[in-house]
Amino acid sequence: MSGTASGTDLALAEWTTADPGEPWTDDPYADALCTGRGPLFLRRLSPPPDPDGAGGGGDLLPLDVERWCAAPDAADTGVLHRCTGPVLDVGCGPGRLVAGLAARGMRALGVDVSPAAVARTRQHGGAAVCRSVFDCLPGEGHWGTALLMDGNVGIGGDPVALLVRLRAVVAPGGRLLAEAAPDDVDEHLTVRVEDAQGRHGRPFPWARLGTTALLYAAEAAGWILTGRWTAEGRPFVELHRPQSGHHDEHPTASGRPKRP
Repeated sequence: MSGTASGTDLALAEWTTADPGEPWTDDPYADALCTGRGPLFLRRLSPPPDPDGAGGGGDLLPLDVERWCAAPDAADTGVLHRCTGPVLDVGCGPGRLVAGLAARGMRALGVDVSPAAVARTRQHGGAAVCRSVFDCLPGEGHWGTALLMDGNVGIGGDPVALLVRLRAVVAPGGRLLAEAAPDDVDEHLTVRVEDAQGRHGRPFPWARLGTTALLYAAEAAGWILTGRWTAEGRPFVELHRPQSGHHDEHPTASGRPKRP
């Protein structure tokens, strides 16, 4: 990555001073990040929850705010050890991973659509920008590693489209470290963030993928699986973007492989 470092550094300097974009949710998420505490949930709006529990049924999905706002734990540290800089943390939230990488002397940038998340990341020593991953990003095509932690493979509600997008963001030969849901699920949802008092933000599309579904999405998006592991009950996969050749052609989100 040495040949691209200067361009990425310039992009970091430009974008970390940019004005914030539109917020992702209303007060409940921002308030939880300010206090570092929940309870906070994703409320499933559609499809309706399965009363038999199939597919992770239940209309409230807990969000682990306390862990997100704490220092990196053992499972996080295992992910950080696999990073090759510079690193882009997609959906960085309060920025524990970005700050952890910065403390190790590695160039890292968080991207999140929540101004509260970006503000907290910066307060804790990380660099972050308020931007959607589907908008123009700094250093596109030059990132050594992209991160999709804490359920962020669900961003946008279409994991294949998200993974295709991230292939354009990392450098050829770069990697994606992604966390799967602990259950064997493949759900495409409409949800909203909600606190214990019922205050909530606006609805948005989301997805929940276990390891099997994540690997199918990764194959459809043209990533190569190079590792998988579980730590602290959290499953992870390591994917690589091909260096060159016909395998590096950009697939479309409709190019899903057939399942057995």
